[in-house]
Amino acid sequence: MLIRRAPDILSSEITPEGLYLNRRSFMAAASVAALNVAWPGARRALRRVRDDDKPNSYQDITHYNNYYEFGTGKEDPAENAGGLRTRPWKVDVTGEIAKPGSYDLDDLLRGQTIEERVYRHRCVEAWSMVIPWNGFPLKNLIDRFRPTSRAKFVEFTTLYDPAQMPGQRGAVLPWPYVEGLRMDEAMHPLTLVVTGLYGRPLPNQNGAPLRIHVPWKYGFKSGKALVRIRFMETQPANTWNVAAPDEYGFYANVNPNVDHPRWSQARERRIGEFFRRPTQMFNGYADQVASLYAGMDLRRNF
Repeated sequence: MLIRRAPDILSSEITPEGLYLNRRSFMAAASVAALNVAWPGARRALRRVRDDDKPNSYQDITHYNNYYEFGTGKEDPAENAGGLRTRPWKVDVTGEIAKPGSYDLDDLLRGQTIEERVYRHRCVEAWSMVIPWNGFPLKNLIDRFRPTSRAKFVEFTTLYDPAQMPGQRGAVLPWPYVEGLRMDEAMHPLTLVVTGLYGRPLPNQNGAPLRIHVPWKYGFKSGKALVRIRFMETQPANTWNVAAPDEYGFYANVNPNVDHPRWSQARERRIGEFFRRPTQMFNGYADQVASLYAGMDLRRNF
């Protein structure tokens, strides 16, 4: 699948959602085959998600969002993000790497093979979706920068521009928004650089033009509208942990056995469904990622 700028895509070329769902079996086979070359466990992970979960509608995915840069209401991002200018766009890459620089978005995307991956997305407020993302493994991008042996963590910083992001005009969070991962988490084959969804360009309210998705963690770990990637020897101070350290830890792994101080995480409500369902450890990806945290106290490292 080639990436084209939104103005170059005709409405007649956008795949209707119904047709998309009918062709999912074909796309599933193609994406699993591509992933299986790099990581044999991907076949089991993707098949389980596709067999058990129907993707949420494009309307749900693009109109029920947490993106405080555009407002704290779930519908605020869709209402307020339309004017965000995503071209031209540069990402500064710094820190413990051999190839630092200010990279144009097109340079970062050039040569990347865009895959479809249907992933569960779960927010700490105990709601969830199933989203057909388009993107490529973050590892592919990191390898280009050639991290040194001192790179133990990677930090992601979101655009700070109150003129375009009205939510940043208030002090609801310390801006700009910052998130981070351990290097082994960032290099895991499931961690995705997202460039689109449902085969369309990524909407502004979902993090355009470039975001991260880490499917076994709560949604706040997945930085949006990225303008800086920094490789560090020490653990970065991520925004929600700074704002509310008793409620939001650095790791943010989906764990039904560790409640948020103000609500239970044992069950979740899939958007579009009435009844709640049990929350799965690591959001259903335990077979693939639990080994990353062997020996860690997951109640302390929440």
